[in-house]
This record gives sequence, structure tokens and C-alpha cells, in this order.
Amino acid sequence: MTDFLIEKINEENFSEFIYLIEKLAEYEKLLPPDEDAKLRLKNDAFSKNPKYEAYVAYIDEKPAGYITFYFTYSTFLAKQTLYLEDIFVLEEFRKRGLGKALFEFCKKEAKNRGCGRMDWTVLTWNEPSIRFYEKLGGERQDWYLYRLDEEQLN
Repeated sequence: MTDFLIEKINEENFSEFIYLIEKLAEYEKLLPPDEDAKLRLKNDAFSKNPKYEAYVAYIDEKPAGYITFYFTYSTFLAKQTLYLEDIFVLEEFRKRGLGKALFEFCKKEAKNRGCGRMDWTVLTWNEPSIRFYEKLGGERQDWYLYRLDEEQLN
């Protein structure tokens, strides 16, 4: 089994974090964050009340993957929910257990922080991720995801 280092983002590894986000955007065929978004990511992560948490995973001292999460609240459970926003492993580091290690890290964080559950979404076309989550015990919910983009908010 490969040894992994999972490290919270900081000023020194922030550029590696951005690199990994750009690689996820490439994988999902989306536009990566522009310069303004990168600045917001930095400010939102390092502010007095961070809007999200992020961790970079390393294999052999190379950035290999990352996770981001934040907390929502369940009124039915009256507990926080850890919402896993991103989990990503570079293709050359897949099949080594890093994705599972990152997922287990999130589960542990949710438990340690008294969360009632952990939620995430997966793109319908992303069959490898769907199999990965279901193998780890994830259950598909009967909800539809809806969205208003920034222009629609005006």
C-alpha cells in the first residue's frame, strides 16, 4: 500500500491546490477558475471564518489529489452535514487507494465534528466515480439537483 500525506492547504501549497482544481476542470470539461475566482478561493479559505476547507494529498512528495468540503445543516437531524464538494485524484495516481483515503478522511472529519451525515453529488456520466462511491457504501438519493447561476440570481 502506498503512503499518503494529506495536508490542509496553506500559503505554501495553495498553488498546488489550484493546479489540481484546474486538472479537475479539465477532466469534467469545464472552465477552470479565472484569476478573480482564484483570489476568492484564497480569501475564502484563509479568512477568519473560512467558507470551506481544502486538503492536498501527496504521493512521493508530489501533489496527487485534493478534497474540499464545507458544512450545511440538517433541521431534521439538528446536526451539521459535511458536504463533500470536490474529491479528485490525478489520473497517474489512481488505483493506489488515494481516493479511498481521501473519502475516509472526510468520514473521519464528519464523525469528529459531530455531523449527522455526509453528502456529495456526482455527475451522471461519471460511472467510475459512481462505482467508487457505491463500493464505499454511498447510497444514491431520490433528489434532483436544481441550480440558478449567477445571472439568474439577478
